[in-house]
Amino acid sequence: MANENPPLQDIAIVWFKRDLRFTDHEPLYYAQKQNLPILLIYCFEPIVMEYADSDVRHWRFVYQSLQDMQSKLEDLNAKIYVFHNHIPLVFQRLSEKYNIKKIYSNQEIGNKLTYDRDLVVQKFCSDQQIDWLEYQHNGVIRRLKSRKNWEQRWTQKMEEHPKIVNETQLNLMTLDDAFYQDLKGPELSIQFTSNEPAFQPGGETNAWKYMQSFLKERYVNYSKHISKPQLSRKGCSRLSPYLAYGNISMRMVYQYTVQHYKTAKNKRALSNFVSRLQWHCHFMQKFEDECRMEFENVNRAYDSMVKTKNDNYISAWQSGTTGVPIVDACMRCLHKTGYINFRMRALVVSFVVFNLWQDWRDVKYILAKLFLDYEPGIHYPQLQMQSGVTGVNTIRIYNPIKNAQEHDEEGIFIKTWIPELKNVPTPLLFEPWKMTNIEQEMYQVFIGKDYPAPIVDIEVSRKAASDIVWSFQKTKAVAEEGDRILQKHVNNPSRPRNS
Repeated sequence: MANENPPLQDIAIVWFKRDLRFTDHEPLYYAQKQNLPILLIYCFEPIVMEYADSDVRHWRFVYQSLQDMQSKLEDLNAKIYVFHNHIPLVFQRLSEKYNIKKIYSNQEIGNKLTYDRDLVVQKFCSDQQIDWLEYQHNGVIRRLKSRKNWEQRWTQKMEEHPKIVNETQLNLMTLDDAFYQDLKGPELSIQFTSNEPAFQPGGETNAWKYMQSFLKERYVNYSKHISKPQLSRKGCSRLSPYLAYGNISMRMVYQYTVQHYKTAKNKRALSNFVSRLQWHCHFMQKFEDECRMEFENVNRAYDSMVKTKNDNYISAWQSGTTGVPIVDACMRCLHKTGYINFRMRALVVSFVVFNLWQDWRDVKYILAKLFLDYEPGIHYPQLQMQSGVTGVNTIRIYNPIKNAQEHDEEGIFIKTWIPELKNVPTPLLFEPWKMTNIEQEMYQVFIGKDYPAPIVDIEVSRKAASDIVWSFQKTKAVAEEGDRILQKHVNNPSRPRNS
C-alpha cells in the first residue's frame, strides 16, 4: 500500500500592511495567544507599488520600517519574511506547503486597489476555510451605520489598554530557505533600499524618538508655529508618516500625550494636538464610509462644474515654477523632503484648484506621490474639502501673498527653497514681479528669466473662482447633497456646515 502524504503543519500568519511595528499591535497580540506557530510576512506588491499614487519615497520608508523590525528579531533567530510578489500568490503557495488555520492583520483604510486586493484574499480564505481576523485601525470603524457617538467610541478605543507584545515570547516559525527564495520574488532595487537623508527615516524606533522629542520639548510652540512653513518643521510633532505606516499606534500617541499633559508647561498646545489626533481619524472614517471620494465629488451636484485641464498650469505648479514664491517654495520643498505643514498644503491646493482652475482629480496623484505621509483616508476627503466641492464646508480661497507675509515673515522658507530670490529684500520678496528693472538689476534676479512671472493674475483668478464656487454653494442641488453628507458623516448633522 502506497504511503499517504504526511499532514501539513498547522500555522497562523500575521500579515503586516500599514502597521509596521511591534508595540500595541492587536493582530500579533492575539496571534500569540493561540498555540500555533506564527509566520510573520510583509509583501511589497507590484500592482500597489506601480499604482498612480505610489512613489519611491513611500516604499523606502516601508523598507526602513521593516529593517527596524528585523533588527528586533535578530537575537531570536527569527525574521519577518518579506516578499516582492502578489499577495494572493504568496498565500496560495503557502497554503500548499502549510495548513493555514488563521491569518491575522489590521484593517487597511486604503485605496480601491488595496480594497479589491482584500476581496481576493477574502475569497481565498473562504475557499480554503481559513479564518481571517482583522482588527480595527486607528479607531476607524468598518461598516459603521451611524456617526452618532462616534467621538465617544473613538475616545474609548484610545483609552483601552494597549496590546503589548513581548517579542521574546512569540512562537515564530521559519520557512525552508529554498522555498522562500523561490517565492519571495526579485530583490528590491537600490532606490528603495538606499537612504535619503532629506526625508524622515522610517521605523518604530524613529517614531518613538519623534514622539519623545515632541512631548519633552518641541510641543511648547505647537499652536504658535503650526501654520508657519519653516517653524512648523520642528514645532509640529512630525508623527504623520509614522502614523500613516503604523510605526506607532494612534492609541500609544494618545495615551503618551495624555500622560505628559499632567505636567506640561503648555497644556493648551497638547489639547490642540489631541484634538487633531481625533480629527485625523475623523477624516479616515469619512473615507471608510464613502470611499468613492477617491474618484468622485462627494457632493454630486459639483459634477456639473466644468474645469478644463491645462497641462502647462499643472506642470508649473508641480515643479514650483508658477512665479508665486510661497507656492513654489512649498512644492519644491515637497519634492525634496516629502513634508509641508497643513496650512501650506491647503494653500497649494487652493492655488491649483481656484487660481489655476484645475480639477482636484487631475492633481490628486501628484500630491499623493509627494507626501511622505500619504494616507488615502485623509488625502481624498481633505483634497475635496480644500477644493470646495463638499457643499458643507466653508470655501477657503487662500491669498498666497498674505499667507507668505503672515507665516514666513522674514522670508526664510521662501529663500531656502527658491535660491534665485536669496538677494531680494523681504518687502519685495513676496511679490517679486513688482520689482522695477533697477531693483532686479540690483538684486541680480530678472523676472521672466531667472524666476518666472506669475502664470495667472492672483486677484483676477481668485475673484473668478470665488464667483463660480459661491454660486454653486447656493444652489438647491448642492444643499440637498450637503444635507445627505452631514447625515452620513457628522455626529451632529444639525450643527453649522463647517466640519
